[in-house]
Amino acid sequence: MSKKFHTVAIVGKLDGSGVAGPLAVLQTFLAKRGIRIQMDERTAKLAARQPDIAAPLNQVFAGADLAIALGGDGTLLGIARKVADANVPLVGINLGTLGFLTDIAADSTESVLGEMLDGAYTTEPRLLLEGSVVREGKPIFSTVALNDVVVCRGAMGSMIEFAVEVNGEFVYSLRADGLIISTPTGSTAYALSSGGPILHPSLPAISLVPISPHTLSNRPVAIPSTSEVRVRLLRGQNARVNFDVQSFFDPDTDDVVVVRAHPNPLTLLHPNGHSYYAMLRSKLHWAERNS
Repeated sequence: MSKKFHTVAIVGKLDGSGVAGPLAVLQTFLAKRGIRIQMDERTAKLAARQPDIAAPLNQVFAGADLAIALGGDGTLLGIARKVADANVPLVGINLGTLGFLTDIAADSTESVLGEMLDGAYTTEPRLLLEGSVVREGKPIFSTVALNDVVVCRGAMGSMIEFAVEVNGEFVYSLRADGLIISTPTGSTAYALSSGGPILHPSLPAISLVPISPHTLSNRPVAIPSTSEVRVRLLRGQNARVNFDVQSFFDPDTDDVVVVRAHPNPLTLLHPNGHSYYAMLRSKLHWAERNS
């Protein structure tokens, strides 16, 4: 039986552009249904009237039973870890361009979200990655990603050299612009543009996708999501690690980037009738079937 929602946490996109109008519509719609509204402090400043609770971003999901990302995929990526750790389901209202993750069009908010609030939705767990940078055996930086962890060259533009291990077993050494360690969710993002495979979100898998490898036989590899991936920088001057292009760290030579599945998946909500394949056709402009 579908869960009914009583308290909703809303987070708008970071730069705030184009948020005020859709936020006012959403706030009025939820208030008419008697739903308690929480917002992060930045989003609350854009609201036509103050929510029931305005809280720091790292606290806004406490007590909520649904989270709404009001923006594009970047907005949803930016709050994924916090939402997952709070064990709150998440739905996105798309104010961006592509919208691989944000299902609801802004002009359909009341009709589509209304049906979902009445229980007409499906849930989908999405794998998260936890990544850390280890120096001399000690983690010095760590965070979580929904799309990918990317080890890549920095601003100077030269190739980097690194060695990859999976579950302690050496896989290869590589000179390249970098390596994308991607979830199925991230397989339609940077990994796709680098020649990686599209992985259905239900697959328990991680893909390793080289970025412009010097040796052309280095191809993308899909591995079980239970794997631990270790990337050691052999010549890492001017290297960078990014997590969903939300968090960044500049590692040194001999630092090790360790990536594994996060214990808490993110739960996305979709409207009834949502089709992953229809979404791919729409976003990637695949040809429609001739009838």
